[in-house]
Amino acid sequence: MEWHCMGVREVLSELKTSEIGLSSEEAGKRLGGYGPNELKEMKKESTLEKFLGQFKNTLIIILIISAIIAAFLGEIVDAFAIIVIVVLNAVLGFVQNYRTEKALEALRKLAAPQARVMRDGNEVRIPARELVPGDILLIESGDKLAADARVIHAIDIRADESSLTGESTPVEKESAPLRKDAQLSERKNMLFMGTAVAYGRGTAVVTETGMNTQMGKIAEIIQETEDEMTPLQKRLDKFGGQLGIGILVICGIVFFSEILESPELMGFISSMKLIEFLGSQRLIELFLISVSLAVAAIPEGLPAIITITLALGVQRMVRRNSITRKLHAVETLGSTGVICSDKTGTLTKSEMTVRKLYVGEGYVEVTGEGYEPKGDFIREDCKLHAEKEADLSLLLRLGSLCNNSHLDNKGGWGVSGDPTEGALVVAAEKAGIAQDELKRRFPRIEEIPFDSERKRMTTIHKTPSGTEAYMKGACEIVLELCSHALEDGRVEKLTARKRSEILKRNSEMADDALRVLACAYRELASKDYSPGKVERDMIFVGLIGMMDPPREEVFDAVKRCERAGIRVVMITGDHKITAVAVAKELGIIKKDSKVLTGEELDKLGEKGLEKVVEQVAVYARVSPQHKIMIVKALKAKGHIVAMTGDGVNDAPALKMADIGIAMGITGTDVSKEASDMILVDDNFASIVAAVEEGRGIFDNIKKFIRYLLSCNAGEVLTIFLAPLLNLPIPLNPPQILMMNLVTDGLPALALGVDPTSLRIMERPPRNPKEDIVNPMLPSIATAGLLICIGTLMVFGIYYNSTGNLNLAMTVAFTTIVMFELFIAFACRDERATLLEAGAFSNPSLILATASSVILQLAVIYLPPLQPFFKTVPLSINDWVIILIVSSTAFFAMEIVKILQRRVHSS
Repeated sequence: MEWHCMGVREVLSELKTSEIGLSSEEAGKRLGGYGPNELKEMKKESTLEKFLGQFKNTLIIILIISAIIAAFLGEIVDAFAIIVIVVLNAVLGFVQNYRTEKALEALRKLAAPQARVMRDGNEVRIPARELVPGDILLIESGDKLAADARVIHAIDIRADESSLTGESTPVEKESAPLRKDAQLSERKNMLFMGTAVAYGRGTAVVTETGMNTQMGKIAEIIQETEDEMTPLQKRLDKFGGQLGIGILVICGIVFFSEILESPELMGFISSMKLIEFLGSQRLIELFLISVSLAVAAIPEGLPAIITITLALGVQRMVRRNSITRKLHAVETLGSTGVICSDKTGTLTKSEMTVRKLYVGEGYVEVTGEGYEPKGDFIREDCKLHAEKEADLSLLLRLGSLCNNSHLDNKGGWGVSGDPTEGALVVAAEKAGIAQDELKRRFPRIEEIPFDSERKRMTTIHKTPSGTEAYMKGACEIVLELCSHALEDGRVEKLTARKRSEILKRNSEMADDALRVLACAYRELASKDYSPGKVERDMIFVGLIGMMDPPREEVFDAVKRCERAGIRVVMITGDHKITAVAVAKELGIIKKDSKVLTGEELDKLGEKGLEKVVEQVAVYARVSPQHKIMIVKALKAKGHIVAMTGDGVNDAPALKMADIGIAMGITGTDVSKEASDMILVDDNFASIVAAVEEGRGIFDNIKKFIRYLLSCNAGEVLTIFLAPLLNLPIPLNPPQILMMNLVTDGLPALALGVDPTSLRIMERPPRNPKEDIVNPMLPSIATAGLLICIGTLMVFGIYYNSTGNLNLAMTVAFTTIVMFELFIAFACRDERATLLEAGAFSNPSLILATASSVILQLAVIYLPPLQPFFKTVPLSINDWVIILIVSSTAFFAMEIVKILQRRVHSS
C-alpha cells in the first residue's frame, strides 16, 4: 500500500482506526491475524552442516576417494595419513569461517523493545512485538521506532534515518500527502522501524509491522541473497576437476598397459577365470602402483596450505585494521576491480561540519574535521582571530545559543542532539566561544521552536544590555523577517540590492552542496514573546554553510585505487548535489562520468543499467534494492565488486557483492554480520591496505601451487616411466606422503608468506577469469621432467650396479626431496632470479628448508623410521651425487627466467 501518497483521513479509514486508537479487543484480533511485530528468521545451516560444507571441494573429494582405495588395498597407514590431512583442512576452514549469520538478530536489536500507543482511548506502553497496523503511536525525541508508521501530527519532528536511507542529516517530518513516486528517502510523512526520533514530538498510525516493514524487506533480501564462490574457489574447483580426470587417465593407462603386458593376467582373462584374476598377486601390485600414482599426483597438502596461508593473511590484515570474517575474502580483495562505497560514514565522517560562513561583505572558510573543536577561520588566505571580528563573533554566538544541542567528549568528541545544530556549537568552540559560558552570560528566557512549516527557530535571552531574540532558519524565510543587516559592526538598512546579494550568496553556497542557515537578531523592549511580536524587524547577521565533509585520508586512498586500476563508485541515499560535490572533491568523478539517481535507475531497469554502469561514478537517492541492482549490473559486466557500507540499508548489497566491507565503529550490527570483512578504524584507506594484502596473498598462492604441482609432476613422471623402462617403482606410498605432506609442505607454507612486491599496487586487477594453472604448465612440465630424468638416472645406476633395491629407493627418494627443496627457491618469483628477489628476504623459507632437510636425515638415519619408509643410511659420496644432480633444476629454472626476459625485452 502506498501510504505516503494518501491523506491522513484516508489512511485512518483504510486501516479502520481513529486518532484515539484501537480497543484492546480489536488489537488482539489483529495481532492474531498479522502476527507478532518481529522479524522472522529462515532456517539456517546447522553447525554440523557448516562443518560438512568444508568437504564440498573437488580436491578434497579426490583425496577421500584415494584414502578409501588405499584402505581397501590394506594400505591403512596411507589412508589414515590422507584422512588426517583432509580433516585438518576442514577444521582450519571451519574455525576461520564459523561466524553464524546474525544479521536478523542484529535487526531485532535495532527494533524498539517497547512502544507508547493509544489503546481504549488511553496512553499505554506495550511490548513492541504487540504492535499492529492501526495502532496510534505517540512519539517524542529519543524514541526508537518500533514499526513503519504514517505521520498524523508533527511538531518539529526530525528522524535520524541515516542507517536506513544514508541521509546524513535528520529528516524533517510532516503530515501532508506526497507524490506516489517519492523515493524512500523523500517520504517525509513516513516513519520507519529501527530509525530514531532526533527531535520533536507527534503522533503516527502504524501501517506495517514485522516482515512487511522496510526493515523486514531488507531482512528478506539478506535471506534471499546466496553466497557465491570466490574467484579462487572457482579456479581451484575447476582445477580439482581437471586433476581428477588426469589422475584417472594416467592410472588407467598404467593399469591396463600392465595387464596387456602380463601373460599371467591375460591368461586368466582369456580363460574367463574372474575369481583367480581378481585374487592374483600381480593385480594387487598393479592396484598399488595405481594408488601410488594417485597419491603422487594429488597435492595432499594443497588445501591445508591454502587454508593456512589465508589464515595467516587474515592475521596480518588485523594488524592493518581489517578483520576478515570469511577466509577466501582475503584472496577476493586482490582481484577487486570496483569498490562501491557508501558516502555517509565511509567516505565522510558522518559528522556535520561548518565549512563556510558569509558575514560582512565576504566569505570566511572554516577548517577542521568532524566534531573536534579545532580549526581556523580564513578570509582571502589570511587567518582571522575570531574574537577580534565583531560580526563573526556575533554570528557564531547566535548559532551556539539558538540551539538545543551540545558538545561532549566522552571517549571522543561527539554531539548530543541534532547534528546540524551540533555543527554550529563546534564552529563557535573553534573560535574559543564556549557554549557553557554563553549560556551563563546569556541565559535563555523563551523559545519559539522550529517546525517544517515555519522553517526557523527563535530563542530569547537575557543579555548584559537587556533582552535579545536570536533566530536561525532557511535564508529566504529569515530574510523576509529582516529589515536591517549588520555590516562591519554597523546596523544598516536592508536594501533590495543587499537582499539580492545575500540570496545570491545563499545559492552559491547551496550549489557547493552546503546546507545553509541564516542567522539574525533583534533587541526586545516588550515582554510579549509571541512569534508575531518577536519575529519581525530582525537584523540579518550572516549565513552558515555546513556539510558532512570527506575524511582526510580518503583523498590519498582514492588516488591509490586509481593507480591500482580500481574504480571507486559512490552509492548514497543523500541528495544528488551533495553526493556530486563530495565525489568531485575526492576525485571520484571524472570528465566523462555519469551521475544517476534512484528515480533514473527505476526508469532504466536492470538491462538499461548494464549498458551504462561502467560510466557511472555516483548514484544518489538510492534504496537498498537499487544497491543490489547496481552490484548485479557490475558483476554482469565481469567485475569483481567490493561494497563498503555501515548502515542497515547496505546489508543486502554487502552480502551480494563479491566482498562486502563493513565499518567497525559506525557500522550497524546488521552490516557487520552481512559482510565479509570489517574495517576496524572505519578508514577507507584501510581498504587499499587490504587490497594490497589480498594481491600479495594471491601471488603467494600461485607460487606454492606452481611449486607443489612441479614436485608432484616429477613424482608422477618418475612412477609412470619407471615400469616402462623395466625398473621397479622407485618410491613407495609412505615416502610419497612424506614428501607431499611434510617435505614439500613446509617450503610451500613459507612461500605463502613471501614478502609482497613493492610495485604490487601499480598494476591493474587481474582478470577474474584468468586460469590459475594453465600459464604455469610449461614451468611445471620443465621442472617435473628434470626431476624425473635426474631421479630415474640415479635410481637406475644404483639399482643396476648394486642390486640393492632399498639403497636405490633411498637415493631416489632423497634426490627427489632435494630437487624439490632447490625448486622452492626458484619458485619465489616468476621473472626475477633468486639473487634479484633477495636470497635472504624470506627467512621462513630458509627455516622451512632446513627443517625439511633435518626430517629427511631423520627418515634415513634413525633406525625406528627406517623400516616404515624402507630406507638405508647413505654415504658422503651418495650425498655429493644427490646434491649435484638435484641442483640442476634450480639452475635450469633460473637460466630460463633470464632468457625469457631477454626475449620479452627484444
